[in-house]
Amino acid sequence: MYRVKAVAEMFDVSVNTIYRAIESGELDAMKLGTGKGTIRIPGWALSVYAEKCSQAAYEAFVTGTESAAADDRDETAGEVA
Repeated sequence: MYRVKAVAEMFDVSVNTIYRAIESGELDAMKLGTGKGTIRIPGWALSVYAEKCSQAAYEAFVTGTESAAADDRDETAGEVA
């Protein structure tokens, strides 16, 4: 079980990003305790979330309009000979 802050540090994102992922259902978490309680994220949920993020990043790169070749061409576009 991981704290939200620890997960945010693992993924190098803000704590708010992790809370948004939990609220949207992209990342499974458990609320422990009564009242305000505390949020904990199981290890298996991190694996699932990381796989979803990887798949989304891959699809965005493959199907997106930008490509690595286009980025290489853009670097020389503004140079003056």
